[in-house]
Amino acid sequence: MRNDAIIVQKYGGACLATPEKIRAVASNLANLYGRGHRIVAIVSAMGKTTDELVRMAYQVSRQPSRRELDMLLTTGERISMSLVSMALSDFGVPAISFTGSQAGVMTDESHSSARILDVRPIRVREELDRGRIVVLAGFQGVNPATKEITTLGRGGSDTTAVAMAAALQAECCEIIKEVDGVCTADPNIVANSKPLRQLDFASLSEMCFWGAKVLHFRSVELAQSQNVPLVLKKWGGTEHSTQVVKEVMGMENGRVLAVNSLARIEHVEIDSADLGQGFEKFAQHLKQNGLSWPQLLASAFTAGTTRIMLTSDSESLDTLLRTLTSSKDLRKHRETLSSVSLTCFGGVSTDLPFRAIQILQNHAIIADKYVLSPHSVSLFVPVESREAAVKALHSLI
Repeated sequence: MRNDAIIVQKYGGACLATPEKIRAVASNLANLYGRGHRIVAIVSAMGKTTDELVRMAYQVSRQPSRRELDMLLTTGERISMSLVSMALSDFGVPAISFTGSQAGVMTDESHSSARILDVRPIRVREELDRGRIVVLAGFQGVNPATKEITTLGRGGSDTTAVAMAAALQAECCEIIKEVDGVCTADPNIVANSKPLRQLDFASLSEMCFWGAKVLHFRSVELAQSQNVPLVLKKWGGTEHSTQVVKEVMGMENGRVLAVNSLARIEHVEIDSADLGQGFEKFAQHLKQNGLSWPQLLASAFTAGTTRIMLTSDSESLDTLLRTLTSSKDLRKHRETLSSVSLTCFGGVSTDLPFRAIQILQNHAIIADKYVLSPHSVSLFVPVESREAAVKALHSLI
């Protein structure tokens, strides 16, 4: 790595949870700066700050305005960026903090789930040229037409880091968290899960879409499209880092890489003449109630009804379900489910779905249905069986 190369590092909330941890992050950045590197640090909110702010919002309002929610939630990252910059100054390192709008992160007008349209890092480049470390608030941007502050949704700091690395043509984008890179399963569920040292973009995107918490799938797609060198590292050590590459050579057909899960999946039923009308009614309902789009997993039309399977964070799902009670054409359909997904190479063309179903049956877990893609087999199970299903299917790795 060239000494004058720009390095983008993103620090997750767990790495910044206390003043002591913030000073440790600043010390690490100062050491990197001392070796001659030009550094942009993207920071998340401290610890569980975002969750606490969301909880507070729902305590004062049953259905918080999405605009005001964005104004509230962006304060979490602003606290982090200011404190990291203060700590760097204490180490004798010149630093400056910027919000997303100050850094030139331009988004569409959607509140709480905005997408980045462009990055214009004029001030970031200027400060790097002045020899400063630039500390940026992740997760946020500004709509250039309305001048409104927006947030990028859960995992948005990852997306900020990748977008900024692409705009600056950084030599590397490092996502730093308190976990051992990407593992074969959530270590909190499967104690003997193993780190994956190398992954291709397609597999990582699939893993994140189906519940891996290490990264948001949108940021993986962005890194792939912009050809951003991406590394996921454990805070305090590099022995378990995961390098993301275009293609992993020599992989066996049907090999299972990882097991991931989505904890909560809801079903919405819509009275409609066809699938198109069903989606139109769903989109209108979201707009009328000021709701952001959830993550859609599957849909089907039968006998005058469109059924949509979806997931999101619990607060958003709770709010959506509350709004359905006053709707004539939309309603909650059936019980809440969880998903358990096997990310693999060529699993669809093997007997992997059948073997997975058999393993679950041997553990008295009945899969409701399954969905296939080129890189995954996803099964839907009762919520109370989720962790047991993850542990059982990890035996296929």
